[in-house]
Amino acid sequence: MTRIYLDNAATSWPKPDVVYAAVDRYLRENGAPAGRSAYAEAAEVDRAIQSARSAIARLIGAADAREIAFAFNGTGALNLAIHGLLRRGDHAICTDADHNSVLRPLRHLEELAGLEVTRVGCNAVGWVNPDDIRRAMRPNTRLVAMLHASNVTGVLQPAADVAEISHERGARFLLDAAQSIGHWPVSIKDLPVDFLAAPGHKGLLGPLGTGFLYIRSGLEGKLASVFQGGTGTRSDLDRQPESTPDKYESGNHNVPGLVGLAAAMGWLETHGIDAISKHEQKLAGELREKLRRIPGVTLHSPADGEPAVAVVSISIEGYDPQEAAALLDSAFHIQVRAGLHCAGRLHATLGTLSGGGTIRFSLGAFNEQSDVDAAAAAVQNIACGQ
Repeated sequence: MTRIYLDNAATSWPKPDVVYAAVDRYLRENGAPAGRSAYAEAAEVDRAIQSARSAIARLIGAADAREIAFAFNGTGALNLAIHGLLRRGDHAICTDADHNSVLRPLRHLEELAGLEVTRVGCNAVGWVNPDDIRRAMRPNTRLVAMLHASNVTGVLQPAADVAEISHERGARFLLDAAQSIGHWPVSIKDLPVDFLAAPGHKGLLGPLGTGFLYIRSGLEGKLASVFQGGTGTRSDLDRQPESTPDKYESGNHNVPGLVGLAAAMGWLETHGIDAISKHEQKLAGELREKLRRIPGVTLHSPADGEPAVAVVSISIEGYDPQEAAALLDSAFHIQVRAGLHCAGRLHATLGTLSGGGTIRFSLGAFNEQSDVDAAAAAVQNIACGQ
């Protein structure tokens, strides 16, 4: 039976063929490091990494590719923004809908470094009211952090409104775009963010071990480097360079990953985020509608017509989420994620925390209508004991 992969919110699969080819070619025929040498293969690597950096800048509407600092994942990018900006006595705001990649760094700084943190609530599908952010602001609020799209319910947050509120009060705004970029048009021209963090291996269709942080020009002087080391530039100094992106990219890059990411970005530019988003939205809408009709299934999703990415979470009456996911895999070869999805505070709001979370279906660029039909039929089989 053919494997049906519906776990794209964890990591996208399959990747475009050009990604496999680029990584394989680099490993077999090139193998050079980035930014360390001047021979032909090393220069080719530098061009590939610059290609990836420039493509990401174009995708989000950044004016300068130097505003893109590479990280090893979205979590690393978020930690760079949080740890690099915040100091003792500062106040930060996050939300109950956020991922642990935001919640845990803030908790760490709260407990060990004297940071003040306010965690703003959300509604029953994870949507955050901007007015609640406004009420949480303080004179010493330095950072507001928010995810763009929920990795549990798919709901899109009012990020532009929250960014405006943050700037009105003199705070910086950090957007976690892990579940939106590549799946939804994301542009800093519409979202006036100060920092935007994302992985390269989800909607951007690159390999694992890649990610980036967008740093608005002018803020590099306020954002400290989280770790220091060799950058291949200003090697005469024993202090970290201040130039971007070198300031934030110590040590050797994950060149195989970034070469693959460059190829993925080329594929995305050819096929278009708008077209991919419409494809995924259509499939997700049909999956929600099919699941909604099944007795014993509870859908944890925003109402029809509300903006959401192609993430669909459900509960099945009488089944632990992990048990249901195991059945989907073993009996139907349908691969999903079950559990709390690193978002325990949101599950507490949804009422799914004590039950072990939800069963999450997340669609990607390569899913088809037959995948949706098979998933709905499998859930029907499980829920109705057929």
